[in-house]
Amino acid sequence: MYKIATILAVVAAPAFSAGLEIDLEGEANGTIVIDLFEETAPLHTAQITAIAEAGSYDGVVFHRVIDGFMAQTGDVQNGVMGSDLSRAGTGGSEFADIPAEFSDMPFERGVVGMARAQNPNSANSQFFIMFEPGYFLNGQYTVVGEVTEGMDLVDQIKRGTGANGAVIGQPDMMAAVRVTE
Repeated sequence: MYKIATILAVVAAPAFSAGLEIDLEGEANGTIVIDLFEETAPLHTAQITAIAEAGSYDGVVFHRVIDGFMAQTGDVQNGVMGSDLSRAGTGGSEFADIPAEFSDMPFERGVVGMARAQNPNSANSQFFIMFEPGYFLNGQYTVVGEVTEGMDLVDQIKRGTGANGAVIGQPDMMAAVRVTE
């Protein structure tokens, strides 16, 4: 019941044009800027904004990074730097999962999409940034925004290994995440 009330409170928040500033630390150091697409994915952007405003994304690692594809982060439950990262990528947030908000926006370089499990309605807090176009994701994952500044920094994020892109050793992280208007 708490999760339902929480998501309703997030969705009822006033609408505004939001974005994120993310300070990266690791092999990539600097600030990236993301424009969030509130009209395309209002539920997803509201939840991301709420998580960022609470400071829950601060210190969260990029746990899955596949060269030529994408960099994934946002596991506020199991992906916080300094914790046991063996389960990074398996958690979410205190909020409920979000119903899919698929659109006709293509997954181009720099697009930000919501990660999810096999269930299309299972997105929560994790998101990914595309290194290259991934049109096979079109209509199957929710587009929530795009990087408008700092793609050169995104390109520097430490890559993972193997087919799943798991990052070995010290992963890069989102040191601080701020909501912008």
